[in-house]
Amino acid sequence: MATIVVMPQLGNSVESCIIVEWMIAEGDTVAVDQTLASIETDKSTMEVPSTAQGTVLKLLWEEGDEVPVKDPLIIVGEPGEDISGLVPGGDAAPAEADAPAEVDAPAEQSAAPAFATERATGAVSPRARALAASNGVDASSISEGSGPHGRVIERDVAAAIAAGPVLTSAARAAGVSATEGTGIGGRVSVADAGRAPEAAPAAAVAAPAAAADFPGASTSAPLKGVRKVVAKRMMESLTSTAQLTLNTTANAAGILAMRKKVKNADEALGLNKITLNDLVCFAVSRTLLKYPVFNAHLEDGVLTQFEQVHLGFACDTPRGLLVPVIRSAQSLGLKAFSDEAKRLAGGAIDGSLSPDFLSGGTFTVSNIGSFGIETFTPVINLPQTAILGVGAITPRPTVGADGTIGVEQRINLSLTIDHQVIDGADGARFLRDLVAAIENIDVTVLA
Repeated sequence: MATIVVMPQLGNSVESCIIVEWMIAEGDTVAVDQTLASIETDKSTMEVPSTAQGTVLKLLWEEGDEVPVKDPLIIVGEPGEDISGLVPGGDAAPAEADAPAEVDAPAEQSAAPAFATERATGAVSPRARALAASNGVDASSISEGSGPHGRVIERDVAAAIAAGPVLTSAARAAGVSATEGTGIGGRVSVADAGRAPEAAPAAAVAAPAAAADFPGASTSAPLKGVRKVVAKRMMESLTSTAQLTLNTTANAAGILAMRKKVKNADEALGLNKITLNDLVCFAVSRTLLKYPVFNAHLEDGVLTQFEQVHLGFACDTPRGLLVPVIRSAQSLGLKAFSDEAKRLAGGAIDGSLSPDFLSGGTFTVSNIGSFGIETFTPVINLPQTAILGVGAITPRPTVGADGTIGVEQRINLSLTIDHQVIDGADGARFLRDLVAAIENIDVTVLA
């Protein structure tokens, strides 16, 4: 009996996944736990194992499609088994597909399978939408696609392009028939009704070279995966909060000295991989305990303050920006803190980190100082109320008590606060105490 394998729920916060690559094809034999596809969530990339064994009778989605969790992914069964009742709309037999359409009356539409969902009905796959846009085709004009749930997929758009010129909605309503159109992208408009096709010129006139090169080659693709989520969240953050950024610096002599000590320490102690960012984030986790409104969420006018610090840190990965979360950071010693940060960053970069470790943060640190950036305006990671940006360590001139001029290495700090719940003076106090924690990192680590 044929079995439906569904898209698994990969983490509590995951709602849909994008199929990056199929590892199997229709007709292949699969076993339980065999990898079916590589998928991408809004937070990481992982593999989907099979929950059934048998022959792959149908792949219900194409690479690049976004599939809701718990929706059917493939159909597995015995070779030649009838699966028309499991595929939305049913698959007609090959002989029926080749026969001419001679139907006296429309056949009664079969009931959709129980798993058909409203959110997938009438959808257009990202690849189909991109192809339609690049060829001036209105994807909504394709009444029914050949994908699952009547989804319009790439081959449906390709067929519409090959079928001839596209009609505008007004031309379609007026029943206009023409082989060529004068509208945008060659679309047939009402004005093209009854217009005779233009005769081909006796000799082709070469277009000006400048016109041929304008605007030049380009590609278009819808945002997807991590980039789609980042775009949405950044816009939501900037449009729903009152963000104010405060900038300051701290004397970096202390953290530079400690970093040098742990780097040269006995390897048996396991301290050699502690970084400057670990030291700054460690100081942040201790400072937040004195400022509950910074370690909080603001949602629908309700401020929730947390006793524990779940510290997120921005991580640059091949898939884009991810923010792993060090849970209960305030309770970890420096070595345990650094080890957890390395584990989370490694999993985020290679795509093996569970989505559950990419949510639930109460405060975020973003460090781009390694790129030479001194100050910037980090965007708050909703629903959090503040975020710290860490810039490069730069030399600054100093004047001693005796009037002598010197040079001091200082680390740049940029704090963005939500002015809805945090006042500028509170932000200044937080930075003052954070600067003290960083400049006296040896005491901060011992506290």
